[in-house]
Amino acid sequence: MMKLDESLLKKYAQVMVHYALNNGNGISKGDTVFLIGQECTKDLFTAIAREIYGAGGNVISNYQPDNTRDNSLPRFLLQNGSDEQISFFARPYWQGIVDATDHILFIISEPDIHYLEGIPSAKISMMNSARAPYMKMREMKEQAGKLSWSLCLYGTQSMADEAGLTLEEYWEQIIEACYLREDDPVTKWKAVQKEIEDIKDKLDALEIEKLHIKGEDVDLEVQIGQHRKWLSGGGKNIPSFEIFTSPDWRGTNGYINFNQPLYYSGKRIAGVSLQFENGIVVASSASENEDALKEMISQENADKVGEFSLTDRRHSRITKFMATTLFDENTGGEFGNTHIALGNAYKDTFAGDMSTVSDEQWAEMGYNSCPKVHTDIISTTNRTVTATLRDNTQTVIYEEGQFVLD
Repeated sequence: MMKLDESLLKKYAQVMVHYALNNGNGISKGDTVFLIGQECTKDLFTAIAREIYGAGGNVISNYQPDNTRDNSLPRFLLQNGSDEQISFFARPYWQGIVDATDHILFIISEPDIHYLEGIPSAKISMMNSARAPYMKMREMKEQAGKLSWSLCLYGTQSMADEAGLTLEEYWEQIIEACYLREDDPVTKWKAVQKEIEDIKDKLDALEIEKLHIKGEDVDLEVQIGQHRKWLSGGGKNIPSFEIFTSPDWRGTNGYINFNQPLYYSGKRIAGVSLQFENGIVVASSASENEDALKEMISQENADKVGEFSLTDRRHSRITKFMATTLFDENTGGEFGNTHIALGNAYKDTFAGDMSTVSDEQWAEMGYNSCPKVHTDIISTTNRTVTATLRDNTQTVIYEEGQFVLD
């Protein structure tokens, strides 16, 4: 186990508490943070908790045993529990957590990335589906502007092995991507976010009707839809360099292939190819764990697009495959990255007051509703994105891994 330098740990904690939470603004005195992490994250977990207390905040701790094949409680439950136990959901507890919390901070880490190996995908889906009401509770409070969340990454030997890196190389990607060697990484993040916001504002001003994504492995049209705006991470993920929106799922047509693996329910799915007709996946394949891909897509509304995203290579310092969506969806490298998410649409891409919109109105606007699934699938190949604007003119907005906007 690699031990992170104390000064880097403190800077990491400062980024999460004073920038990431509260949508890039940091927490306020008296705020309560629901902090989630496994045992292997102890040094960062503790540093973040101390930073929260130092800022006058409160911590609700969800500190979990490491998930390994020999010691994982979820694995034990999936192997030995009844369907009733696997799908158990303690509604009053989770409602209480959401009610008591101003911010949620999740430290992503896998001490054993294959801890669910050999477990049937259907059982894993059953357990994941049981958490759908919790996600809905969170979404409602977030739409009311009373909840923020963020994610960060803690590297382990298992994750480094999966990515084909040494643990030191893996952590080097984290340190560089999160600007932890800057004298003041919080100020650096705010400056980078401003640059990304400038691009986002230019995209909004274009009033895009639809996008055409073209490359050697893709020919796809994506309908943006009415009343949309583009978003950047704004602290929700650290790191985050992507600019994304929630398209009108009904206007997705064509095919798209992905050269990066994804991880779903503890399984590595590689070589993904999807074909869309009128917004619905009509054909799907994968060269590795195709059954897990099809299990995911079979979930209600998981056969529709919830997000379309582009990353400008000039912002991201991530140059390696990291075997975790948080980093892989923000890859820079030679051509940046293009990705879509199957499943739930983020409603904060609505260009108005979310709290005034009914479920029926969300559906009318083509926002996909799928609380069980939001799975990003990523490609780092060269793609050109052409926008058709509402006045029917066309303009290239992205090529060679970067935005090209006046």
